[in-house]
Amino acid sequence: MRRTHQLKAGDLVEVRSREEILATLDRHGQLEALPFMPEMFQFCGRRFRVSKRAHKTCDTVNDYKGRRMNATVHLEGLRCDGAAHGGCQAGCLLYWKEAWLRRVDASDRVQVRISGRETAPADGHGCTDADVIAGTQRAPDPATGEPVYVCQTTQVPAATETLAWWDLSQYVEDYTSGNVGFARMASGMMFRTYDNIIHLGIGLGAPMRWLYDKSQRIRGGRPYPGRVGTIPRGERTPTVKAELQPGDLVRVKSYEAILATCDESGRNRGMTFDAEMVPYCGGTFQVLKTVTQIVNEQTGKMQPIANPCIILDGVVCQSRYSACRLFCPRSVYPYWREIWLEKLPQGREAEQRSPVTFIPVTLGVQPER
Repeated sequence: MRRTHQLKAGDLVEVRSREEILATLDRHGQLEALPFMPEMFQFCGRRFRVSKRAHKTCDTVNDYKGRRMNATVHLEGLRCDGAAHGGCQAGCLLYWKEAWLRRVDASDRVQVRISGRETAPADGHGCTDADVIAGTQRAPDPATGEPVYVCQTTQVPAATETLAWWDLSQYVEDYTSGNVGFARMASGMMFRTYDNIIHLGIGLGAPMRWLYDKSQRIRGGRPYPGRVGTIPRGERTPTVKAELQPGDLVRVKSYEAILATCDESGRNRGMTFDAEMVPYCGGTFQVLKTVTQIVNEQTGKMQPIANPCIILDGVVCQSRYSACRLFCPRSVYPYWREIWLEKLPQGREAEQRSPVTFIPVTLGVQPER
């Protein structure tokens, strides 16, 4: 896979025309195995900022580890609305190949040269609108007749390469691309070092977690984010029906209160409370939507969600703690159980608390606010 990244976070780009993009795609509507989805046509001819370079991403199909991706970026605020994929409500951040974009310079003039080419590269064999639409599904499940969807998320393993967590070049690119600032990178690396020592199995875990919690209390931070719940495995976890609606103002409960609703695997009704959600504890946010169905990225089938599942506006995974996908730019929406949220009287002004990085005082790095 060629490595030809040119765009950086903050660059202004224009999405190429429908015809130019189709010329880059194969008969499956893909470029380097990454689909250009029908939901993306609405952005053709419009200008956006690059939010992050997607030189790496996480594989939610297999093992949640990092994967390397070529010549791809994320654009600010552009998420899939699921219209061509059965109404999937996951709201995934879209991937954009650089061949589908033009850079715009500071004087607001289009620069057509990206990757040293004057026009979009014709890597494919030509493609039509119908091919792009047909590429959203493969053959139905023979047993049930259910549609089997193909999207950018289901194609991540095919559109990427293996990326080992110890490959230092990815962290250099995180910084030089503008994805991650120095302070966040330093604090993230220090947390991973501290956490790795905790999990060495040499008897330091308990005292180091105690030291972490104590230092965080002194600094007004939150506890060690790698804990699990208190309910014995196999027992039913509690639930509430708050009937939250889009636009409702909610406060995320404290970490301790949430852990009290989870079992020893860290789950409530089968849903994991992930360490990446800890920075939002105590914060006040608006409900973006209630999710009732998503495309299962492993099977491609539509998966109904029986228990209420909430997405909060502006609350995304920041990959601050993850062992094998540190600084992943994918910004997946975490899902929240209603029991983890406290509905506030409507009309109050939301006071969102900026996430912090939880690094013990002994490491000598101040939290990023």
